[in-house]
Amino acid sequence: MAGATDFPGLAAPRGSRYTRPMHTYDADLIIVGGGLVGAALAASLAQTPLSVLLLEGRVPQFDFDPASWDARVYAISRASRRLLTGIGAWQRMNPARLQAVSTMCIFGDDARSRLEFAAPEAGVDELAVILENRELQRALWQTVAELPNVTVLAPATPAALAVDADAATVTLADGRVLCTRLVVGADGAQSWVRTQIGSEVAAHSYDQWGVVANFECDKPHLGVAHQWFFDDGVLAWLPLAGSRMSMVWSCGDAQRQHLLALEPAALAECVAAAGGRRLGALRQIGATAAFPLQLNRVSRTVAARVALIGDAAHTVHPLAGQGVNLGFGDVAELARVLSAELPARCGDYLVLRRYERARREPVALMRTACDGLQKLFNNKNPLLKTLRNVGLGLTDQQAWLKHRLIRHAMDA
Repeated sequence: MAGATDFPGLAAPRGSRYTRPMHTYDADLIIVGGGLVGAALAASLAQTPLSVLLLEGRVPQFDFDPASWDARVYAISRASRRLLTGIGAWQRMNPARLQAVSTMCIFGDDARSRLEFAAPEAGVDELAVILENRELQRALWQTVAELPNVTVLAPATPAALAVDADAATVTLADGRVLCTRLVVGADGAQSWVRTQIGSEVAAHSYDQWGVVANFECDKPHLGVAHQWFFDDGVLAWLPLAGSRMSMVWSCGDAQRQHLLALEPAALAECVAAAGGRRLGALRQIGATAAFPLQLNRVSRTVAARVALIGDAAHTVHPLAGQGVNLGFGDVAELARVLSAELPARCGDYLVLRRYERARREPVALMRTACDGLQKLFNNKNPLLKTLRNVGLGLTDQQAWLKHRLIRHAMDA
């Protein structure tokens, strides 16, 4: 793979058996976006005859201070771990920065209602693994760097996209023109690729922000994740390796401004108090950040010679922590579909439609569940408040139901 800063030119065209008379392809596949999902797709195609160009707007920096912790973390499901292991990325991560979740405790807003999921109930060792964005990104890029069929262009900014019957052409901001059979948009919630194909987005703002920060804890977390539903937001504590935890507080703009304005000691006290001091006194490590929460329903995720994956194809409320797992599900399915076809057909619309149909139901189920929970709990109607808290308690008493919910979340 060419280096990020010393890339001399385009990859050599594939052999004549991959070339149609009217086009010389620079690659069978161009992935726009080298984040977690885009890099995972490139790695997932390692054992195929497809040649891949991975375009990323910024050169990733991985020389971070090992004593620091990324405020952006993910709860990786069993299905996602299986994918990452299969492509060789999981093995590259530092085990000292991974934390298994053994139990999930969910609390209602009446100080009594509680729902607990424990790994032994499902006959497994862990419900999920919490890891940092940058650690996973590093592992994925190291994996991609060793693949002979993948070439990375970074920095590279796409400026125009044209599609005809046999090819898609991506023109970069620096004037280079790339010809390919398929363009995959893995370029996030504000996807440039999605805009180029005219795929409409029904965007619903939650009028909430996700405020994130990391803390050292006086008490051991024992691998337990906590989540509190309030009528004005959701607070989650995710265990990190060592006596540390990552906070995600989904809240309104006034609360966001308040939290961001607090000094580290004051924020730590506020977060500890909101969680009933379950982990004792807290000390903030690193900075506080915030991002807007929005639900995106995309009208179509494929077109002729174009496919969307990850946040380019869908976004959901983070209360279930399933956004990145949905993206990895897209990767697994698209890689499966493309692997079953000849390279010459990888951009055919009917082939891509198989991917779109396969992902429609799991994405819709997760989106509906997250959206429904957000609307149910972020609601001050007293009747709904009673019903939701009673519902938590009743669910906690149904072992078979909890078992099914655990299994569904793990295999997402």
